[in-house]
Amino acid sequence: MIVRDEFLGKLRRYFGLNLYEVKIWTALLSRGVSTAGELSDIANVPRSRSYDVLESLEKKGFIVMKIGKPIKYIAVAPEEVVERVKKNVKQDANERVGRLDDLKNTDVIGELKNLHTQGVELVEPTDLTGALKGRHNLYNHLELTIRGAEKSVTIMTTNSGLLRKVEGLKPVFQEVAKRGVKIRIAAPLTKETKEAEKELKGIAEVRDCKTKARFTIVDGKELVFMLMDDNEVHPTYDIGVWINTPFFAAALEDLFELAWKEMKKIKA
Repeated sequence: MIVRDEFLGKLRRYFGLNLYEVKIWTALLSRGVSTAGELSDIANVPRSRSYDVLESLEKKGFIVMKIGKPIKYIAVAPEEVVERVKKNVKQDANERVGRLDDLKNTDVIGELKNLHTQGVELVEPTDLTGALKGRHNLYNHLELTIRGAEKSVTIMTTNSGLLRKVEGLKPVFQEVAKRGVKIRIAAPLTKETKEAEKELKGIAEVRDCKTKARFTIVDGKELVFMLMDDNEVHPTYDIGVWINTPFFAAALEDLFELAWKEMKKIKA
């Protein structure tokens, strides 16, 4: 049996299996019922490993062991496998979330906070900088930084960046806005951004800006700025820099303030 490596790779990603598991599973799917020895030969998996792999697949719900001798295995229908995997993933995720929620009520989180506080106290404020690689990491850090805002959040972004921020950061915008944090967003406004502008009504003040820049300033102290044009770089290769420097952040916010006064307000 010949199965393309590309297809096996997809199965590994979708179902969370290792290489031997996807080889044995696809071999069994092609046979319906088979012995461990037969599957080992078909899938080109060492016979010494095939029994462990079959036991693992059985526990995960991909196959069923047939009663009798010699021992044979039956492939479960792929549609049923998908449902079983979904159920297992949900159950595992709920258990993990539960453990993390329980962590809040233990002294472990207190000890971790103490370690972090002590570590930060040993660092010069100007040394609190970091590179953020990949748009997913960028937005995770943006969310963390914005959530800690006490007075203001200042954002300059692109039109596509505005859409992404509404989609990914609107809940945290709402959270800090309720605390009285002032949110200002400058971006090139187009027909595509109309819906995003409506969603931000009452949460943030949005103005039209033609300058191409991507940065976020929080409380005039912390700054996250992106180094790449988001229209020209793949999200995986997007890069940003986080800096905790009141001097630079406040200076940039002063420049933003001058530009803000000249920006066109959106119509209510």
